[in-house]
Amino acid sequence: MKVMLRQNATGQLVVYVAKKDLEEEVVSQTIGDEGKIFTLANGWELAIPDLAEPLRLPQTIEAKRLA
Repeated sequence: MKVMLRQNATGQLVVYVAKKDLEEEVVSQTIGDEGKIFTLANGWELAIPDLAEPLRLPQTIEAKRLA
């Protein structure tokens, strides 16, 4: 699914999923087998392969929701 990464006014990383009309803060980031894994405030985990460092924001990328 396509997601948009950006920073909110307090500098926190935020993920927006347009198809779900969902905007949540990232509460943790880890490295896994499928790339960088973001855990959102609502409990979702999104895997983002090949995420370039340093992170340039805002940007739209392809992510996969983990079960």
